[in-house]
Amino acid sequence: MEVTLFSITVRDHVMIAHSFRGEVFGPAQRLHGATFVVDAKFNRTDLDSDNIVVDIGLATQELGAVLAEFNYRNLDEVPAFTGVNTSTEFLAKVIADRLADRVHAGALGEGARGLSAISVTLHESHVAWASYERPL
Repeated sequence: MEVTLFSITVRDHVMIAHSFRGEVFGPAQRLHGATFVVDAKFNRTDLDSDNIVVDIGLATQELGAVLAEFNYRNLDEVPAFTGVNTSTEFLAKVIADRLADRVHAGALGEGARGLSAISVTLHESHVAWASYERPL
């Protein structure tokens, strides 16, 4: 049986600084900045009682609130990331998990409890991006 999904995507951006440890990262081992365009995609199998996936305004607001925790910050100085390479893939997971926490807390409205998954994509540039998708 084919699974059908409805989805909406909201977009924002975040500007961070960080550095990496490990030869694989080459010059990115030095402190550098990054501006990510962030897409958060919300999925569900059926529309809610209002015929929507989730309130776009609330989804936009909550994505902005999650990103505000990192915006204009050096991630090397964030205690939760001590000793962690804050790769694009890792940050996509952190953002998706924090959005999931907000869904479970009711911040996106009661209808959002019917969401089946969240996917977050961080666009590093017009030619490179990374995503993380998690079930709810």
